[in-house]
Amino acid sequence: MAVEKDPIASFYSQNAVIYAASSAPSMRRLDGFLSKLAPGAAILELGCGSGRESAVMIARGFDVSPTDGTPEMAEEASKHLDRPVGVLRFGDVDAASAFDGVWANACLLHAPRAELGGILGRIHRALRPGGIFYASFKAGEAEGHDELGRYFNYPSKAWLGAAYEAFAWTSIDIDEEQGSGYDRKPTDWLHVLAVKA
Repeated sequence: MAVEKDPIASFYSQNAVIYAASSAPSMRRLDGFLSKLAPGAAILELGCGSGRESAVMIARGFDVSPTDGTPEMAEEASKHLDRPVGVLRFGDVDAASAFDGVWANACLLHAPRAELGGILGRIHRALRPGGIFYASFKAGEAEGHDELGRYFNYPSKAWLGAAYEAFAWTSIDIDEEQGSGYDRKPTDWLHVLAVKA
């Protein structure tokens, strides 16, 4: 029996080649994340998209596991990286104390609000003590869809902070920044950097 894809998976399946070609690494945030990790640290990338940020991490000598929840995006990233890229949905992360860092740039923003807490718990479990976790979200007050039909959880800073605080971190830093996204529209972003206790 065929399993119907959710709208987010369908969007990235249908637009994988275009999306991969348009995405560029978020270097300032990536540099800050990597500066907190030891050389050769093990990093899980969620929602790797084109694989460009994984490519930077690999070039710098880190032990990177790039993944994406959409098979077509994972295939595009695999071509870019010239190595296999795992298909991994956020709710299927099941590692325990396996990574020094988790990089989730502009991907967890698609996780339903009702599921985000459980996903954060899985990521927390996957990190080693002292592990670094970066994620970015489009800010807002209520979940909804954009003009391309994509679902976003659109958290406020306070809502997002409370979701993280359900788990043991030594620090949770949430920066606010104005920018844009794939749709080129002005966007308020929340950048979270958390350190596991």
